[in-house]
Amino acid sequence: MTKTSRRGAIAAAGVIALGLSGMAATSANAQEAGYIYRIHHADGSVTPATPRGVHSVARQWNDVLLDAIRNDKARPTVHGRNLYHTSAAMWDAWAAYDDVADQVFHSERQTAVDVGAARNEAISYAMYRILVERFTPSVGAAETLPLIEAQMASLGYDPMVTDTVGDTPAALGNRIAATIISFGLTDGANEANDYENNFYMAVNAPLFPDLPGNPDITDPNRWQPLAIKFFVDQSGNPIPLGSLEFLGPEWGQVASFALHDEDKNEYFRDGFTYQVFHDPGDPPFFNGVGDDYYRYGYEMVVSWSSHLDPTDGVMIDVSPNSFGNSPLPGVNDWATYYDFVNGGDSGMGWDMNPATMAPYPAQIVPRGDYARILAEFWADGPDSETPPGHWFTVLNYVNDHPLFEKRIGGEGPILPDLEWDVKAYLTMGGMMHDCAVTAWGCKGWYDYLRPISAIRFMGDNGQSSDMGQASFDPDGIALYPGLIEVCTAATTAPGERHEHLAGNEGKIVVKAWRGPDYIANPDTDDAGVDWILIEEWWPYQRPSFVTPPFAGYVSGHSTFSRGASEIMTWMTGSEFFPGGVGEFFCPQNEFLVFEEGPSQDITLQWATYRDASDQTSLSRIWGGIHPPADDLPGRHMGVEVAQDAWGEARRYFSGQISCPADYDGNRTLNFTDVIGFLTAFGEGDLICDIAAPFRTVDFSDVLAFLTAFGAGCP
Repeated sequence: MTKTSRRGAIAAAGVIALGLSGMAATSANAQEAGYIYRIHHADGSVTPATPRGVHSVARQWNDVLLDAIRNDKARPTVHGRNLYHTSAAMWDAWAAYDDVADQVFHSERQTAVDVGAARNEAISYAMYRILVERFTPSVGAAETLPLIEAQMASLGYDPMVTDTVGDTPAALGNRIAATIISFGLTDGANEANDYENNFYMAVNAPLFPDLPGNPDITDPNRWQPLAIKFFVDQSGNPIPLGSLEFLGPEWGQVASFALHDEDKNEYFRDGFTYQVFHDPGDPPFFNGVGDDYYRYGYEMVVSWSSHLDPTDGVMIDVSPNSFGNSPLPGVNDWATYYDFVNGGDSGMGWDMNPATMAPYPAQIVPRGDYARILAEFWADGPDSETPPGHWFTVLNYVNDHPLFEKRIGGEGPILPDLEWDVKAYLTMGGMMHDCAVTAWGCKGWYDYLRPISAIRFMGDNGQSSDMGQASFDPDGIALYPGLIEVCTAATTAPGERHEHLAGNEGKIVVKAWRGPDYIANPDTDDAGVDWILIEEWWPYQRPSFVTPPFAGYVSGHSTFSRGASEIMTWMTGSEFFPGGVGEFFCPQNEFLVFEEGPSQDITLQWATYRDASDQTSLSRIWGGIHPPADDLPGRHMGVEVAQDAWGEARRYFSGQISCPADYDGNRTLNFTDVIGFLTAFGEGDLICDIAAPFRTVDFSDVLAFLTAFGAGCP
């Protein structure tokens, strides 16, 4: 099996139970990669645990969807929307047989003698129709469509039942699907035309990453497409055979789950009105406002690229004992939050595991292995479920954990599996879609470049630190001894650090990951770190991908991940993973796909969901995909999106979309509803947040409640 196919199998939510007493064994790789289920004890021992093996029909269909996403193109916007629409379909089918809950897209009530069986059937027909509709045009249709058919067959349902009339669960499911499919053709995504852009035009000529430098960029503050394939004309000019189009620059116009117009700014350019929710304002500009942050950020990306070598002797503790527990920094706290030289952030780890009341065991590993694992584990590019789907695998991992109890907010009764799943999926799916609308609305308008463009551009100009040295240019990159230097006759002399770069005197060189040219066989080769020409700098990615085909500001990973971590915290009622730690095992010389590695078995560990989110954000800097300026605003946007989605989802659960003042769910407004509102208001519960300003509970919400109370329930 090739590494690519192995990674696809890993992404398919492989789960294992490990009883290893140590965290970083270097044995024979008997264990496959995957999420780990085990119980940690106060004495440091661990007990293998068995994940829950019986899954609801909603979970089964979600797994099929995640496989379909892996088989498709890496389109975070499109698949965030797919996760939302399918989650809403399953919710609407479940809620049709409930007397209280409101539905999202399709509103009707049904009755059944066997409500559980009816819900399973309605959910299955709705999911079957939507998945076939959405993934028949997919590049992976040949793999995906049989999976969808097999799922229906395994459940005993006949896909040829296409009735939309009548009270049968199948007809209900078909009606729900028809409603959502019809809505999807009018929601602004341009699904009918394969989500094509209608207005956006890139201002920069393409970058040819296989060729040195970045000579054709004209605006170093705007996004630059990549030309992965090209031919050379008779004059020696590279001519792109096609550059990668910007994915989703107009996505800010797509209908959302819980976003508010009060949080939206509109900007006009090139015949199109860009809609930007939770607008973070301008990124730092080269030779403009924020110039120092612009340069610092991309120089930090170079610095962290130098960490991608497991043989450099740097060993770090990657357990929750040393990693995590970092408060969310302000968007302007970059200088104190990130460690420019060593990598990582200001988090100091956790004193103890709250489940065992004992310290977390240390896990000492090569930094170069850890950084490469993070870059690949969270990359979510080709052959993955994309960032929105990745967090669904985290959600499903937690759902299957034997220590986890399915209580909304950690309170109240333990819910049946199906009820928990449809509620959790609606909340997570709606939030993920809104993160895509928010982040890509920002990406489309601000149209900000990626590190490969900025780093090569500044390096082409020269160095900006020393007027007395060669290659000085105020538009160049800063020099850092041992990291970013000028190649000179002295440094290329025999035995000196740049000897292998002789003939390039006067050029800027960086100590960084050497790039894909040094990987003939990713099963056996790793590029390592050495001095290279900055004009040949690469992010830690496959040569066929290089960097995502859309603008960098803000980071979608940071937005999705922080939003997901907030939802997981509120939904489960705890900031900690079950048992105080979430884990994913990465076997020696098996896990990495881009190149050989890791050099030893390593287990990714997270005490809290927010720790996992922070790790995601840091991974994008180590991977050379984002500077810090893309990261921090995205995290804050994710929090705000999650706050709105969490309140909105629970209003669907309780029937308060149609009757906002009904706090006891009996569709009759009385004193108990007043008490319910006042209790929630006193706790600052965002279920009360029904009037602007949003994400705060204040007097405007009291007035809105009183108005709704006076109007009564429909």
